[in-house]
Amino acid sequence: MSDNILIIGATRGLGASLRDLYASKPSTERVFVTTRADKAPESQPRVSWIPNVDLTKPDVGQKLLSQLPSSLYLSTVIINAGYFGFESFDTPDWDKEVQMYTTSAIAPVFIVQQLVKAGAVTKGSKVILVSSESGSITLRHEKEGGGNYGHHASKAALNMVGKLLSLDLRSSGVAVGLVHPGFMRTEMTKSVGFDKYWDAGGAVTPDEAAQSLAVFIDGFDISKTGQYWAPRGPRDIGTAEAVLGADLPTPLQLPW
Repeated sequence: MSDNILIIGATRGLGASLRDLYASKPSTERVFVTTRADKAPESQPRVSWIPNVDLTKPDVGQKLLSQLPSSLYLSTVIINAGYFGFESFDTPDWDKEVQMYTTSAIAPVFIVQQLVKAGAVTKGSKVILVSSESGSITLRHEKEGGGNYGHHASKAALNMVGKLLSLDLRSSGVAVGLVHPGFMRTEMTKSVGFDKYWDAGGAVTPDEAAQSLAVFIDGFDISKTGQYWAPRGPRDIGTAEAVLGADLPTPLQLPW
């Protein structure tokens, strides 16, 4: 049976790498990918672009569903779209925080609800919410200090959203997972000045992160629903050893 994949946020970074990776897999029938733009990028084999999908808008679920084929079954949905607005204690930013919470922790509820109600996500489907190790309260440590309230807290909120979705959807046979895909060398991390940590922090390319995430998704099923994982293990989580100890496994289940 061929797979239909939906990737929310696929124009750059991890989303673009996942798009290309799944489009190249023989087992993939179609990859549906979204963009906020009103015009889709250039087409490529087995990829269908869905424009005007903005995770800051209340009708994001309806806009998405209206552009998907009827009677579509999605084997995997990856909600990857994100926004990182840098903040410090001295410079908190209301608008940035609202955008981060909306994109990370509010929109996924409305997207998944619409897909489930339409029957596109049903028994056997996997819903993967791209979170971050920054959303783990346990892993926050004086080593890294505070700041970036909206980014960290919106990912913690996303983790709760994923846990609640897993409880609502378990009886339907839908598996919901939270993942830290890895510290990546992307325009997003560069835009907030994190490129200075790339080498010391073991940052990888989006292609590398996509490969390890896809392997993890292949093995993910209802037995792991509602859990929070780092497919690449502790290698790029700066506080992992200080908080969790040495000799940690890969993949690594992360603490809330």
